[in-house]
Amino acid sequence: MILDFTGEIIYWRGPSPYWFVAVPPEQSEAIKLLAGQVSYGWGCIPVRARLGTTEWKTSLFPKDGRYLVPIRVSVQRAENLALEDWVALQIEIG
Repeated sequence: MILDFTGEIIYWRGPSPYWFVAVPPEQSEAIKLLAGQVSYGWGCIPVRARLGTTEWKTSLFPKDGRYLVPIRVSVQRAENLALEDWVALQIEIG
């Protein structure tokens, strides 16, 4: 499954400080249908993410009925990102 969406970069303190983009509700619902087949535990789902020209492997984290995509520091630097920027993301599950 490949999903394209836009979202705002947010800061979340726990479980460790990181920047994230929340997957929109509709796409989060679609991911939930696959979660039992692809999750490796705690509801985390491995994905390949793309933002701009940068691609990386990461895991989606469940939060308040949606999923969060972590934005690594290396991605932040490569794409010259700042908190509260709106970005276009593509994630591939499976």
